[in-house]
Amino acid sequence: MTVRPILVVGDPQLTTPAVAVTVFDRELAILVDDLYDTNTAAPGAGLAANQVGDPRSVFVYDLVDGGTRHRGHVVNPVLETSEIPETMPEPDELEGCLSVPGVTYPTGRADWARVVGVDIENNPVSVEGTGYLARCLQHETDHLDGRLYVDRLIGRNRRAARKLVKQLGWNEPGNVWMPGSDAIVRH
Repeated sequence: MTVRPILVVGDPQLTTPAVAVTVFDRELAILVDDLYDTNTAAPGAGLAANQVGDPRSVFVYDLVDGGTRHRGHVVNPVLETSEIPETMPEPDELEGCLSVPGVTYPTGRADWARVVGVDIENNPVSVEGTGYLARCLQHETDHLDGRLYVDRLIGRNRRAARKLVKQLGWNEPGNVWMPGSDAIVRH
């Protein structure tokens, strides 16, 4: 399999909603394998296809929450959550993103989430959880809707993120990074 370069915030592919998968073939299976390999190399909790420049609606996740490993993929996910807080999150509710590498901010998320969709063979899939798993499901589904976690930030956190992205030159398209390297390069 292949570790793919990850797009950095500022690339329009990250803010373009994903397209529904209608063809379930070897190419889709290869994409999912590549997403797992890239996520592991990064290392991340999850990775959406548009983060590696593929427009299809699919993400992988691989994380440990409460001592339990959760690993899987969802094609054409539909998200359901408990209420999402609209107030300033607690400072320990940190979230990061492989497309905003090395940066974390307190981000409000629902306590519970469920994603339903299908797997690479078009079989029904349902993933449900609380805590870190719920955060990951919301985060990856946001990606496929064309939304980054920094877009969910409020108040001083939103201002700080925008300022940092601009300072780092990430507000322009074409920046990528290769897992295993700290360097952001123009693609």
